[in-house]
Amino acid sequence: MHVCTPSTTQRRSDRRAATREPLILVFDFGGTKHAAALLKPGQRHWQEYRRVLAPPGADAKTDLEIARSLGRELLQGRTPLAIGVSFGGPVNAATGEVRLSHHVPGWENIPLSRILEDEFGAPAAVDNDANVAALGEYRFGAGRGYNSLFYITVSTGVGGGWILNGKLWQGTEGMAGEIGHTVVEPNGPQCLCGKRGCVERLASGPYMAGDVRSQLLEQPERGEVLRTLVGGKLDAITGQTVSLAAEAGDEVARAAIAKAGWALGTGIGNVANLINPQLFVLGGGVTKAGEQFWQVVRQTAETTALPEVHFQVIPAELGDEAPLWGAVALAEDLLALSYASAS
Repeated sequence: MHVCTPSTTQRRSDRRAATREPLILVFDFGGTKHAAALLKPGQRHWQEYRRVLAPPGADAKTDLEIARSLGRELLQGRTPLAIGVSFGGPVNAATGEVRLSHHVPGWENIPLSRILEDEFGAPAAVDNDANVAALGEYRFGAGRGYNSLFYITVSTGVGGGWILNGKLWQGTEGMAGEIGHTVVEPNGPQCLCGKRGCVERLASGPYMAGDVRSQLLEQPERGEVLRTLVGGKLDAITGQTVSLAAEAGDEVARAAIAKAGWALGTGIGNVANLINPQLFVLGGGVTKAGEQFWQVVRQTAETTALPEVHFQVIPAELGDEAPLWGAVALAEDLLALSYASAS
């Protein structure tokens, strides 16, 4: 994570020192949704919370303006002690620089922590959303009491974050946990990354919805429940629509959910063999697809892993707020570092 030196932070916040309050500001930059919240250090409920949808065609400039607006609205002229940020894409956590976003243009090499520090006058820590969500679940959610877990988010994309021996592990270049781009079907459909048969290509919401739409266009006699849910407008089908239709028994939707569960379960089983964590914690919209999804994921993971490798696959406790709570952990760690340096 990026940490300002005390002198730099002081210079940036001198103009607001009179209004500084014991507050933490946190952001979650998603592919299509953005959230921000405010709370006191040690507090375990939000004082203020805002969530907005990004407009169609949004880019990095749009997202940054949304973040500035949300932050100003929450702070009302006050200056926080620290800022924690979850970002939906690769991040250099050591510098606070966003490398890129796979879903929103314009984010290449953007110094996000510095931008937010300059805007709000407080030190900021930034990391990839899956890493941050893993930290949130470990500190405050389903991972409490464990010392090794792999958090996986299955939503617009598929990503993962590691906690090993009680610490966030990002890898040499911050790219650890990219389970979404492990190949489980070498001759499968092409992924955005250029490879074929990635977990993300088979299990993420947008890809799953796209595959279902293609099937329904080719087979107009199938997918009655799906067609009814969207009033016959196939372009309106989303990953959530597929999940709802699968729960209602739609054959096409159930097949799509089974395929997604198989791809994710295969990835989990291979990861279990390689690293052997105690726990896999799954979050994101696709994981709300119902019991069929969970049965396929667990069964495939157990079949793929060696019989001697034991683990649990469980739902996240913090839901869509896992990245925000992980951002709280980042900010509280910043404060702990600051207090340790001062003592």
